[in-house]
Amino acid sequence: MKKNQKFLHHLSVLILSLLLVNSLHAQKSGEEWSTDKAWKWYNENPWICGFNYIPANAINYTAMWDKTSFSPEVIDRELALAETTGFNAVRVVLQFIVWENDPKYFDDTFGRFLAICTSHKIRVIPAFFDDCVFGTNVDPSLGKQPEPFEGWYAWAWSPSPGHTMVNDSTTYFRLEKYVKDVLGKFKNNPAVLMWDLYNEPRNTTRLLVAKVFKWAREINPLQPLTVCIFGNKDLQNTISSNSDIITFHNYSQKEAVEKNIQDLKQYNRPLICTEWLNRPRGSTVESVLPVFYTANVGCLNWGLVNGKTQTDLPWGHRPGDGPYRRIWQHDLYTTDFQMYSPYELQLFRKLISDSKTKQTSTSK
Repeated sequence: MKKNQKFLHHLSVLILSLLLVNSLHAQKSGEEWSTDKAWKWYNENPWICGFNYIPANAINYTAMWDKTSFSPEVIDRELALAETTGFNAVRVVLQFIVWENDPKYFDDTFGRFLAICTSHKIRVIPAFFDDCVFGTNVDPSLGKQPEPFEGWYAWAWSPSPGHTMVNDSTTYFRLEKYVKDVLGKFKNNPAVLMWDLYNEPRNTTRLLVAKVFKWAREINPLQPLTVCIFGNKDLQNTISSNSDIITFHNYSQKEAVEKNIQDLKQYNRPLICTEWLNRPRGSTVESVLPVFYTANVGCLNWGLVNGKTQTDLPWGHRPGDGPYRRIWQHDLYTTDFQMYSPYELQLFRKLISDSKTKQTSTSK
C-alpha cells in the first residue's frame, strides 16, 4: 500500500512538473494580437507611407545581401533621397541562402541595414520568404549575380529560399532555424516596424505559411506579424486567421482599390497595402495615393531608384519587344537620382506632412 502511495505521489509530482513546463512554454509563445492591440499599435504609429526597396545596383535580393555585393554606401545615398520626401517605411525581402551560408554575417549585415534606415527616420518591414519568379531561375545561388538582360523585367529575380526547398518539407527544419535566428536577434529592435513573413506565397505553400506563423509566435516578437492576403480561399483563410495586421497588394485603378479596402474591412484590423503603383494599369500616385490617405490605409509603392531590376518596364516585357519608351511601371527616381515625376513626389510629401497634422489633431 505504501509503495502504491509513494508511486502515486511521484507520478503526481511528475504530472505537475510537466504542466508547469507546458505553462511556461505557453507564456513564452505569443498569440495572434487582439483587434484592440492591433489598432493601438497602428494608431500609435504615423500614417505608414513608404516603398519596396532594392538598391539600384542589385539585380535581385541575393545581390542586396550577399558578401560579394552588399553596398551600404549605395543604400545610404538612396535612403537619404527617400528621407527628403518624408517616407517613413521600407519593405525588403531577406535571403535564406545568404543567412544559411553565414548566419553571423547575415545578422550583422541586416543590423547595418537597420542602422542606416534609422539614420534616415525610416522603419523596416522585412519579409523572410518570396515565391516570385520573373525569369528562368526558380532557385537562388550565392555569389556574384548575373548582369541585367536588357529589356526583361526583373529577369534574374531570386526567390527565397527557392521553389525546390519550398516544395520539399524535409528541408523545413533549416527554414525554421533561419526564421527563429533572425527573429530572435531583432525581435525587440525598434527599427523593425513589422514582420511580413512571406511575400505572395503560392497556393501549394500554405503548409509552410502556417508553419512560419507558428515559428514566429514561438519567438514572440515585439512587432506584429503579417502575410499579404493572397491566393485561393484556403490560403487566404490561413493568412487572415494568423495575421495581426491585414496587408494586401493592389496594382489596380482607384475604384478597384476602394472596393478592395471595403472588402478587407471585414477583418476589423488595420490595413496596409504593401505593394502598389503600376502606372500603365492606372495605379498612379495622383489617383490612388489619396485613396490610401483618406481611408487611413498604410501604403508602400514598388520601387525607389530605377536600376538593374529594370522595373520601369511592364510585367512580361521581353528583349524582343524592342526598346520601351512609354510610361514607367514602377520606381520614383532615375539611376542618376532625377525625379521621374516631380508632381508625384510633391504629392507624397504633402500627404505625409498632412498626415502628421491630422494625427496630432486627432490625438488631442
